Amino acid sequence: MKNIDAVGFDMDYTLAQYKPETFESLAYEGTVEKLVTSLGYPREVMKLSFDWTYMVRGLVLDKKRGNVLKMDRHKYVKVAYHGFRLMSKNEKVSTYGNGFIRDAFDGPDYAHIDTLFSLAEGYLFAQLVDYKDANPGKLSESKDYARIYTDVRAAVDMCHRDGTLKRMVAKDPQKYINEDNSIVPMLKMLKTSGHAVFLVTNSLWDYTNVVMNYVFGERVIDGSSSLSLDWLQHFDFIITGSAKPGFFHDENRANLFMVEPDSGKLINTDNGTPLAQVGSPDIELPDDIPNTRCKVFQGGNVGHLHKLLKVGSSSQVLYVGDHIYGDILRSKKILGWRTMLVVPELEKEVQVLASSRDTRKKLNLLRSERDQIEDQTHHLKWSLEHDDLDAGEKQKITSKLDLLEAQRARVRAAHQESQRIFHQKFHPVWGQLMKAGYQNSRFAHQVERFACLYTSQVGNLGLYSPAKYYRPGEDFMPHESDTLSQ
Repeated sequence: MKNIDAVGFDMDYTLAQYKPETFESLAYEGTVEKLVTSLGYPREVMKLSFDWTYMVRGLVLDKKRGNVLKMDRHKYVKVAYHGFRLMSKNEKVSTYGNGFIRDAFDGPDYAHIDTLFSLAEGYLFAQLVDYKDANPGKLSESKDYARIYTDVRAAVDMCHRDGTLKRMVAKDPQKYINEDNSIVPMLKMLKTSGHAVFLVTNSLWDYTNVVMNYVFGERVIDGSSSLSLDWLQHFDFIITGSAKPGFFHDENRANLFMVEPDSGKLINTDNGTPLAQVGSPDIELPDDIPNTRCKVFQGGNVGHLHKLLKVGSSSQVLYVGDHIYGDILRSKKILGWRTMLVVPELEKEVQVLASSRDTRKKLNLLRSERDQIEDQTHHLKWSLEHDDLDAGEKQKITSKLDLLEAQRARVRAAHQESQRIFHQKFHPVWGQLMKAGYQNSRFAHQVERFACLYTSQVGNLGLYSPAKYYRPGEDFMPHESDTLSQ
């Protein structure tokens, strides 16, 4: 952290942690309403209800087939549902495991649930797949599974464009946003230690101001009260309406406007420097305000931000966000920024892991026992097929094989049942977020590749010195880890 000159933050689901039970339900209800009123879906779709606990991040939607998939880091599908129907192993293998060319699951036929904003639309897609299957003829023939997903996505966009969601949040932030008293001390520590602090969000200024007023302690907000700008003291620069991830491309020619915080008025700039308006030569430009006052902008690209921050290299910037694609992948892969991913689900994951040490030891012992039995079985089978044995020796080996096969079946059943129970402690349907079987999940693999740091909440950054050296854990190959455990 001593080499970091500027620390930046996303707002939604990073500095502002939404309550999924209310916020995602609001998004779900608005999406369903748009499907019926604007996209021609039957009114009985309005009877569908939302379970905000069902979907998890890291899942992949197969838009063409109507399936929801969880895969490991090698992109092998471990769990697959058609709508809400669990696909059998044979069905799963025949769909995703056969063929000479492996599917990358990245094309237009797939959608990724990589942000908490996507949970509601993923759940609704699965519901509509089941609805279509159970009610032939009630949806037009043109509405195949892929078209259903396109319609859901369009309905979500409508909710954002018409301001339905943001108006509801602005009206009652306490209902939708968690309180977090760790954020202000953390930001103060960063600024006091000499770091520049900035905010880059896709939300526009009016909504950003409402949300940040609540996050920074102005808990009583209603339509009649004026919003405070005191929270701006914690930042050097704020860029709203950034249109991430496109913002991270320097060749993106989006114009950068300055926002006048009191009125929300946009002012033309030249790379961040305000320009006098035609016909108003005596305008008091926001650049005249004291340097202690944060400067607010809209639009632009990362090149503008680098000029504002006056950083010498991309590695001097740390950016904290919640979206693996919109915040972390692009900023790390394209720019070389340091990155920190916020994963609220980690809190439960860590708690379950800590309380399941004995179970994990049991699973490792059962797995080791299975391996030993299988090795013995293979050696005996090889002897029967290739060694010159008399009838008595063959009979002894055959009897021993029968015993081993029965033992293997018992251990295998015990191992699979123990593993099933263990994974259900994390989530009854999808199991552990960061694992798919014994492999890291696709989501965990992305975290490893693109996040320099990851944590459950942004305030945790304030628990350590702003000069702390975050050392990575040592990577082990299988032959190394086995040696160390002996």
